[in-house]
Order: sequence, then C-alpha cells, then structure tokens
Amino acid sequence: MKFLGGPRLLQGLIVLVVFIGALPADSSELSGDPQAGRTIVASRQKGLCLLCHSGPFPEEPFQGNIAPNLSDLVANLSALQLRARIMNPAITNPQTIMPSYYQPEDLTRVSKPYQGQSILSLKEIDDVVAYLITLKK
Repeated sequence: MKFLGGPRLLQGLIVLVVFIGALPADSSELSGDPQAGRTIVASRQKGLCLLCHSGPFPEEPFQGNIAPNLSDLVANLSALQLRARIMNPAITNPQTIMPSYYQPEDLTRVSKPYQGQSILSLKEIDDVVAYLITLKK
C-alpha cells in the first residue's frame, strides 16, 4: 500500500484550512448583488465564465460547451458549495481546468502583473453566487 503524505499533503491541508476559514458560517452571511454577479459572469474581461459554460444570456451569441450549463450546475448546490467551487474548484475536482478565482498560490504561467493576485475579490465571488442562486429552477 502506498502512503499518501509528505509535503504535498501538508500543503494541501494548509490550503484547505485557510479556505474553510474564508467561508461564512452559513449561506445567510452571503450578501452578494445578483445583478453585479450576472455582469461578472457575462463579462469577457472579468469572469470569462461563458468561455466554458453556457447559460441564460440571450445577448451573448457565443457561449461555451465544455463545462456544464450554469442553470443545470446550480440545481443541486448550495450557496456555500457554489462559493467553494468558484474560490478553488480543484478542491472538489483535482483534474479541473476551471481556474481558481480566489487562490493565487500554486498557479503556473501567470503574467508578472497578475502574480499573487486573485481573479475575483470575495465580494465579487459573493455577487456571482447571488446571481447563480437566481438560476435555480
């Protein structure tokens, strides 16, 4: 049997502890603005969500097809689960190609001006979550 441990496991545990510490105690503490979240999701400059995902954006003719439709994706996820997936999707799927929108460490091929920076702020992530929750059927 191969033992899973060493520095990578320790590093992963540290990231998990810090990540969990950033989560609010419950979803009632998420106070995002759904309209601002929709703007971020649809933005080709900020969120880039529609590069991979599709969703209810009739004004956007070109939407992704390599990731789940956003309406389908949110159907069985809570606000906290959505927030966690946006902050660092590798926690639930280590093989994901979705970027970590809040974890600036351990990224590769990042241009110097963007090194050490998150893609979205916590407020922007909460805005996106607030919008995604409106897509639940």
